[in-house]
Amino acid sequence: MINKQLLEPESIVVIGGSNNVHKPGGAVVRNLLSGGYEGTLRIVNPKEDEVQGIKAFHDPRELPPTDLAILVVAARFCPDYVELLASEKQVRAFIIISAGFSEETPEGAQLEQRILDTCRQYDCALIGPNCIGLLTRWHHSVFTKPIPHLNPKGVDFISGSGATAVFILESAVSKGLQFNSVWSIGNGKQIGIESVLEYMDEHFDAERDSLVKLLYIENIADPDKLLYHATSLIKKGCRIAAIKAGSSQAGSRAASSHTGAIASSDSAVEALFRKAGIVRCFSREELTTVGCIFKSTEKSKLLPLGQPLNVAIVTHAGGPGVMLTDALSKGGMNVPPLSGPVAEELKSKLLPGSSVSNPIDILATGTAEHLGIAIDYCEKMNDIDAIMVIFGTPGLVKIFEVYDTLHKKIMECQKPIFPILPSLSTAGPEVQEFLKRGHVNFCDEVTLATALTQVMKTPAPAEQNVVVNGVDVPQIRKIIDGISDNGYVAPNLVHSLLTAAGIPTVPEFVSPSQDEIVSFAEKCGYPVVAKVVGPVHKSDVGGVALNIRSKEVLVAEFERMMQIPGATSVMVQKMIKGRELFIGAKYEPRFGHVVLCGLGGIFVEVLKDVSSGLAPLSFEEAYSMIHSLRGYKILKGTRGQKAINERKYAEIIVRLSTLLRFATEIKEMDINPLLADENDVIAVDARILVEK
Repeated sequence: MINKQLLEPESIVVIGGSNNVHKPGGAVVRNLLSGGYEGTLRIVNPKEDEVQGIKAFHDPRELPPTDLAILVVAARFCPDYVELLASEKQVRAFIIISAGFSEETPEGAQLEQRILDTCRQYDCALIGPNCIGLLTRWHHSVFTKPIPHLNPKGVDFISGSGATAVFILESAVSKGLQFNSVWSIGNGKQIGIESVLEYMDEHFDAERDSLVKLLYIENIADPDKLLYHATSLIKKGCRIAAIKAGSSQAGSRAASSHTGAIASSDSAVEALFRKAGIVRCFSREELTTVGCIFKSTEKSKLLPLGQPLNVAIVTHAGGPGVMLTDALSKGGMNVPPLSGPVAEELKSKLLPGSSVSNPIDILATGTAEHLGIAIDYCEKMNDIDAIMVIFGTPGLVKIFEVYDTLHKKIMECQKPIFPILPSLSTAGPEVQEFLKRGHVNFCDEVTLATALTQVMKTPAPAEQNVVVNGVDVPQIRKIIDGISDNGYVAPNLVHSLLTAAGIPTVPEFVSPSQDEIVSFAEKCGYPVVAKVVGPVHKSDVGGVALNIRSKEVLVAEFERMMQIPGATSVMVQKMIKGRELFIGAKYEPRFGHVVLCGLGGIFVEVLKDVSSGLAPLSFEEAYSMIHSLRGYKILKGTRGQKAINERKYAEIIVRLSTLLRFATEIKEMDINPLLADENDVIAVDARILVEK
């Protein structure tokens, strides 16, 4: 629970505060004092009479009633301090910086539980233990540096790691990114990242609150809460970016199906972020760069457009302009060439030799006036969405005037302007003066382009409706309820489930009888495909025969397959052609079903080119998944091949997610392959694993 005593305490006591500012107890007192805390600050230190100019109490029993307590003492003492302060001194909020709790030993976990029980008993807020503290405009209750510039419209930053929070702040401060609050939740037993987002959502005021939230997450304890409140905040006008650490394949459990091998906790995170509209980042630099992009676009409300962003580059150095152009193009954005009368007019106002083809190169001798002229022309161009300005110096002249012009244009223009000021050493004073005016700086053009790509490809929050049109939910439940054993479902029931979900399937027949198999093949017409039933991985045991064109070959393949260990029968299907696609799903604890899609064959098995979504899925999410595939251009048609029917592929993805919504007993499934052409998308082979 987050309360007034935590956010706006009238009085604070530091248990373990000291005069040694090189230790946490002294550093947190220093930061509270230098941060201008206006309430009453008290210190408990049994060995000191005065701490940094403040009279110290030797015993906490001597304290008057206090709102917030910050504990910087050994873990073994913390439970008793919390009990005393909560029961006798009316303390209703605690920040426990001390380590040595559940993150280290079972005994530490017991100490932590005692603290949590006391906080529940007395309705106290608890940050930590094992954290760097809480930093707000009201009080700087952290023991670390740097202390960023605090601004009501700065960034709200929530971190599951104290050390990582410090390094992210270092990255942000160098870029000029300002903050509203910094939350280090530590072990997060009471107040976790989801709880902070919940409070921000439920108390959100668009006029007063920050519109940018940055997250560093090591554990998603409550995915549903994170999804709900992140989605709600984004729909209210906020932008959220996050790093989720610890999502590698090494952390995933082994599984028998293709989907199980591909899907992992990382797939679940990707799916959750996609559904919520959270921009996913993978490094500190990327996270803070995305934060700067959010701040740079607040005025213009630049949002993911679902189409390439058109960027104008204004530079006085050719090389960086070329690298930026390459990086933007690689990310799917456009740097459109400028031509015609407007371009010629712009060129006439710049120095001889200047280029206006985009990038607009005003030359190394270009002045502040030339920079302003180029920006003004870009602002007026209808086919330009954003402007990127590269301007440094070799150290021969001061460029305060240039950055003053850039400041004015950022304030005047409606289009977002991204300043790339690389000369942090030779133009250090000029850059710092620019940042003090409330701007940010992207000192590397490729890092900016990469981060902007992440922002632009992140979809808006998905609607939470379940699409049931075309899906026979009662029939799905009837089939699932009739399955008595855990394990892989029989092929005929797989076919029935797909049919009930409205997923087209190829005509097929399963039997241990040779005569029945031959009869079906002759009825549907050759060529046909024969597959062994029993072994999970048919191809690995030679259990698939394609393009069978006669009864004699079919009989021979039937006899061979029935000799394969574990074979129970043979499936025969009409042979059809098309591009191979893949759809699968896996149940992830706490997250629910993660749905995967991709191209079939080598693309899914070797290259792992898949997209993930969290069931249930909307059509917008399905299209976003398809479009984010690296091989999407193949689906659009290449080298004379026609595009697949993308609408039907999206429809199958959505219907599969609906099937999973009403058949939660399904723990893994894959449809591999589906065969697609310009008219149809048809499921050819599928496996479903049920656990009740």
